[in-house]
Amino acid sequence: MKNTTKYIVLFTIALGLSVTSCKETKKENTEETATIEKLVPENLKWSERMMLSEIERFPEATKLDFRTTPGWSYTNGLVLSAAIKVYEQTNNQKYYDYIYAYADELIDSTGTIKTYSLESQNLDMIKSGDVLLYLYPKTKEERFLKAMETLDSQMESQPKTSDGGYWHKKRYPYQMWLDGLYMAEPFHIRYAQEYYKNEAEKEKIYNDVVHQFDLIQKHSRDEKSGLLYHGWDESKEQKWANKETGNSQHFWSRGMGWYGMAMVDVLDFLPENHPGRERIVTYLNQFAEAITKVQDESGLWWQVLDQGDREGNYLEATGTSMFTYAFAKGARKGYLDKKYLDVAKKAYDGLLENLVTIEENGIVNLNKCCGVAGLGGNPYRDGSYEYYIGELIRSNDPKGTGPFILASLELNR
Repeated sequence: MKNTTKYIVLFTIALGLSVTSCKETKKENTEETATIEKLVPENLKWSERMMLSEIERFPEATKLDFRTTPGWSYTNGLVLSAAIKVYEQTNNQKYYDYIYAYADELIDSTGTIKTYSLESQNLDMIKSGDVLLYLYPKTKEERFLKAMETLDSQMESQPKTSDGGYWHKKRYPYQMWLDGLYMAEPFHIRYAQEYYKNEAEKEKIYNDVVHQFDLIQKHSRDEKSGLLYHGWDESKEQKWANKETGNSQHFWSRGMGWYGMAMVDVLDFLPENHPGRERIVTYLNQFAEAITKVQDESGLWWQVLDQGDREGNYLEATGTSMFTYAFAKGARKGYLDKKYLDVAKKAYDGLLENLVTIEENGIVNLNKCCGVAGLGGNPYRDGSYEYYIGELIRSNDPKGTGPFILASLELNR
């Protein structure tokens, strides 16, 4: 009887341990399941994975670019232009709602754009007009049309160099920057095409848009390398400007990235029979040839394009993403030889292998992004090599994630 009692006690203890063990195992499994719950599914294409990651990082589209307060800026327009293409491919309402919320919050009932200043004559502020070009035909909300009319009026009053090139901003007099062509010209030409009634007025805008590219080629292109300098100062008064040419000192990766994207996007709206079309295609081919020559063996491009072996230089994500998009789209549309599609694929593989990381929850990060770079201003940016490599480097800058999404869509990866 004593032995029986002992066995019963032992059995009870064993059963208790077994139950406890099962509970602990179940708890561990639950915890494990919780840690690998994916905010961004890994079975989606890279375009959607990055778009969802951006929405997780910036639930409010008005605060893209690490803003603490809502603002009308080119970075929002860049990422949302990519979001539009993702929405068109997936028909996922989440993306449309994200796009709409941006315009809804920043444009009031009268069509006034919050945080925007017409008096600043800042080309950067035109870019988000692309969002309105998309939303107005869908919503027919008069406030969106009014806001577009304001942006178009800025292009009409924008100060110009003596030969007709738009100043980058009113506070940067007599200066053309590569950035400006992407910020303003795709909106400028599309708005004229879709909303101008008079054919002669449309033609005037087409000519003016092409003229901006002609001037940048004339003033900013280095004949030897084929690369383009970041900025040109007609007055030659800026400390960063060469006293003979007016050019800044270096070939900045993202500066040329903006220019490449500007060409392939403007060609979407420049009529087939326009005489300037062939010139822009020629510029794009010259651009592609020069850029390919300075591509690193990894597929990526350097922050200062032609000085890859110089101390402090680094392989940079935003410019690389922009070149990838420009080459992939240019090849698809027939502007560039098909060999540039291979260049784009090599670059994209380089991004995935070297600069893209994925968190446990599926969030996708794009690393080694130059946070900002400009010329002049206060504190003064002198355009030196040390300046370009010394600016902030961060992950998930929208100037990289937006083009990465666009490149992903072009390559259907």
